[in-house]
Amino acid sequence: MRMTIDTDTGELTHNLDGTAHVIPLYSPEAFSRLSALWLTVGWNEKYTYTFSWLGRPIIQLPDDLMRIQEVIYAVKPDVIVETGVAHGGSLIFYASLCHAMGRGRVIGVDVEIRPHNRSAIEAHELARYVTLIEGDSTDEATVAKVKSLIQGDENVLVLLDSAHSKQHVRGELEAYRDLVSVGSYIVATDGIMKDLHDVPRGRAEWAWDNPAAAAAEFARAHPEFVIEKPAWPFNESALQENVTHWPGAWLRRLPPSGSG
Repeated sequence: MRMTIDTDTGELTHNLDGTAHVIPLYSPEAFSRLSALWLTVGWNEKYTYTFSWLGRPIIQLPDDLMRIQEVIYAVKPDVIVETGVAHGGSLIFYASLCHAMGRGRVIGVDVEIRPHNRSAIEAHELARYVTLIEGDSTDEATVAKVKSLIQGDENVLVLLDSAHSKQHVRGELEAYRDLVSVGSYIVATDGIMKDLHDVPRGRAEWAWDNPAAAAAEFARAHPEFVIEKPAWPFNESALQENVTHWPGAWLRRLPPSGSG
């Protein structure tokens, strides 16, 4: 696709399949198209590798952090489970929300928690909110450890941010789905991979091998979950869609059929 921006005329022209489409530059549609391009270029240039949260690197798009904090505030989970620890920035981010709300704790799972990251997380002011579990997130023993730390009546939200292959994410969705409370979510992050298969740092197989594909397949197999972007609690714009690395990520658990 070829895109032309004309600030003099206030128009954006995009050529798709040999046909030119002209839209107002200052419009929701133009914002959506420019945002999609910005996301792919930004990912390739490692934009998300420039942020930290309370001293820990956090490799997330700030837009997604703003959206997830609103969801956490609405759901008010007793436990947030995150697969994928890396530097621990996301764990500390969620821990800070637990601290601010006066409820909740965080369980972080990773196949390898590097010693310097573990030390930094365990030395952090918010470490009391965080439990670390080292092991493959889909291994039965690892899943059993996570479940042993959660009481049956606790409200649970799960975020999947470890290996992003379709097969692995699909396995995680199956492994942790029973933990997710009614009205809460299991979030298969980084579905943007499907749009990155043709950028310099991308891979061709990402067009089909990505978390969004796993989430869609999972939702078809489990009608108790629905892919549903959380509503924005505040919006005084004409925009409706997130600028996100997590398209198709939000799987909300529905009440049992017939329960009202």
